[in-house]
Amino acid sequence: MEGIGTTTVIVIVNRDTASRTPWVPILSGDAYHVEDFPANGLVTPLLASELEQVLERFSREAGFTKAHPVDVVFKPGTVGHHQVGRAADIYVVGGRGLDIWKARWDRAHRAAADATDSLGVLAEEKRNNLGWRLYKALQTYGRWSQPYGYPIQLFGPWTRIEGPWKFISDRLLHAHRDHVHVAK
Repeated sequence: MEGIGTTTVIVIVNRDTASRTPWVPILSGDAYHVEDFPANGLVTPLLASELEQVLERFSREAGFTKAHPVDVVFKPGTVGHHQVGRAADIYVVGGRGLDIWKARWDRAHRAAADATDSLGVLAEEKRNNLGWRLYKALQTYGRWSQPYGYPIQLFGPWTRIEGPWKFISDRLLHAHRDHVHVAK
């Protein structure tokens, strides 16, 4: 189990708990809409509740409303916390993949290095990049698991620059280059 962010003891305890706890889909909120097949986001009720609260706050802060919600796409994971419904992977926000948002972020930072108004360029990117804004909302407002001896369970394309745990292995960072993983 080493290297996937969990320990054997935690998995055994949670498998027993998970067998008694029904999994639920992450539901759409007022300012966001969960797209695709709901089974892609089946998690424990605790994780669903946490994600729904963070997604609603992120969406409202980004200017989305009930009349104009932002789309969010989850895809199922297969290892570690996913096996017991304690993890979710977000691949798309606002119609773009997280890898596309990250590429846009990187381009803006390269452009800022050559711009006379580099702070303005970066401020505009922070305002308009929904991938980065989602990652920051998950980091700021979510309470994610941190198994003993492992980093907090928030990984994605911005992990090395934003944290909360910046010392991620190349293998783990590469595995999360196109989505954000959270676990509770």
